[in-house]
Amino acid sequence: MTQRPWYTHYADDVAPDLETVPFEHLPAMIRHSGSAYSGTIAFTQCMPNGMNGSLTYAQVDALSDDFAAYLRDVVGLAQGDRVAVQMPNCLAYPVVAFGVMKAGCVLVNTNPLYTATEMVHQFSDSGAKALVVIDMFADRLPEVLPKTSIETVVTVRIAEFFPPVIAGVIRMVQKFWSRSLPAITVEHTAFQAALSAGRAAKSAAALTGYLDGVGADTVAALQYTGGTTGVSKGAMLSHGNLVSNTLQMVQMCGGYMRPGLETVLTALPLYHVFAFTVNLLGFYRLGARNILVPSPRPPSNLKRAFENYKITWVTGVNTLFNALLNERWFLDSPPRHLSASAAGGMALHESVAARWREVTGTPIVEGYGLTETSPVLSFNPFGPNAKDGTIGIPVPSTELRCIDEAGNEVAPGMPGEIAAKGPQVMLGYWQRPEDTAASIVDGWFRTGDVAEMDADGFFTIVDRKKDMILVSGFNVYPNEIEERIAELAGVLEVGVVGIPDDKSGESVRAYIVSTATPPTEAEVLTHCRETLAAYKVPKSVRFVDELPKSPIGKILRRELRAEAVTSATASIETQGRELS
Repeated sequence: MTQRPWYTHYADDVAPDLETVPFEHLPAMIRHSGSAYSGTIAFTQCMPNGMNGSLTYAQVDALSDDFAAYLRDVVGLAQGDRVAVQMPNCLAYPVVAFGVMKAGCVLVNTNPLYTATEMVHQFSDSGAKALVVIDMFADRLPEVLPKTSIETVVTVRIAEFFPPVIAGVIRMVQKFWSRSLPAITVEHTAFQAALSAGRAAKSAAALTGYLDGVGADTVAALQYTGGTTGVSKGAMLSHGNLVSNTLQMVQMCGGYMRPGLETVLTALPLYHVFAFTVNLLGFYRLGARNILVPSPRPPSNLKRAFENYKITWVTGVNTLFNALLNERWFLDSPPRHLSASAAGGMALHESVAARWREVTGTPIVEGYGLTETSPVLSFNPFGPNAKDGTIGIPVPSTELRCIDEAGNEVAPGMPGEIAAKGPQVMLGYWQRPEDTAASIVDGWFRTGDVAEMDADGFFTIVDRKKDMILVSGFNVYPNEIEERIAELAGVLEVGVVGIPDDKSGESVRAYIVSTATPPTEAEVLTHCRETLAAYKVPKSVRFVDELPKSPIGKILRRELRAEAVTSATASIETQGRELS
């Protein structure tokens, strides 16, 4: 029997179990918000220079109906057909995503920065029949399409739904200044033409019919894993998974999420599961205004969004919060209307959390989840029950436990792999029954993350099982070392990995991105020796200009390890040539 000591640590206004789910599928939830907040602005896209465009809830609802009709009655897709969507944060994204769901089709979120090889893998693996793509990256299509089953391509402009004059200016800049618009040489339909065709074809009866038989156990999205520990796999997220996790997240936040009153900054890409569920679905459910930023890099791209809108919520990863705390404009004028922030995707360093609270005067809490869990599994409760440095307690109607290699639950305070059970856990991996069977055992999803649960039921991530470093038989977890190094003045970002070592099996290497006044290698090592056991102290330190990151800013240790192994191999080969 799983221990549930966390039941007594929910905030007073948060029930430990999910309230009755009132929606049979995502389109029902989407339509409910579209009706309840019809005249309210749902999405505002803010460019780095402040140029912007907006859509109301009523407009999003009507336009996504148009796109659903286009997919079913113009293109001729069937219920369950997969539609790949490849675009950054922009006004077209919610229209397309909601339209795919309303059509009874399956959304396949795709990173617009993917290479042709990555696109072919995801499109072929999913069996996508249609693709909606931002026109800036359409030059890859001639190489990609012949290797896939995609028959229909719809192209989107970055300034869709902007006022005509502003959209024209942006188009001119793209075409003649930045030269970021390649010629599109494949057969395609412009997004506005697709909407017009769908509008002419749609009927209320047809819109209802598209969803006949669609329910909680129907696949809504194939959300591909990051591939950070192996080949990227499509997690089958059902309508029930995504609706449940949306309601779990909203319920967990209690009074900090006020219906109709929030304005959330969405800097993380909506095609990533964190922003997709939390920002897109969660805040849409609440009638919030969503400020969409196409790219958060450099951090100055967010300046006008903070200046022009009364941001009450920010979601992000550790690297985003840390980057903002190193921007003079942000420190000089912190957001005055901010009420709360949520971090996920990677460990939130305690030093970053403490400084964020100091600068903004508002709470920031850390949550935890995975692509396979829609994604939120746990969250630190707001208020006095929160525990810094932890990922909090399970969200309502979720069970977590730490298990050993044999699948047995370990005692509180002992490290073990997190196993999860709840309505947000995926149906399985798309067309990968063996991987599904290995990941979901007796109804429990094995996350691959090592954690400890304390006596109060709060979980603390130790690290990824596959990121663990084995130094002379001792387990070393990169998160702990990164946390200590991040405390040093002059450290902007840090990534820690294990590299082969003849004497100890593996040794610890730290990669550091510094500010203008970096610490010395000696200062880094001295600080580590003072705060860590000897076997955890890095054997080598490398200062680099940047660290490899995922689309949401998560540091990719696998690429750091690959670089370390490559450089070590090159060094050995050089030494060999010198000796000969």
